Amino acid sequence: MTKAKVVQFRRGKKTIIEKHFLIEIEGVDNREKAAKFIGKEVSWKTPTGKEIKGQISAPHGNKGIVRAIFERGLPGQAVTTEVIIK
Repeated sequence: MTKAKVVQFRRGKKTIIEKHFLIEIEGVDNREKAAKFIGKEVSWKTPTGKEIKGQISAPHGNKGIVRAIFERGLPGQAVTTEVIIK
């Protein structure tokens, strides 16, 4: 299991894609290392203890950030919180 942090929603200039999030993984600093995590499961725990699961779909940029697609959208309070990659 690896710890990571939710950085932001995946977004454009005027749109936000609710189920897609950008995630920064600890110790990953380039695109090649990030590509190894494609297909891994991601989970975020709500304050009430429920778990929202997702999957890493692709690297995002050249600095080691990855895109994750969750089964349902995370709330706004999830930004800057911790997720676990299994």
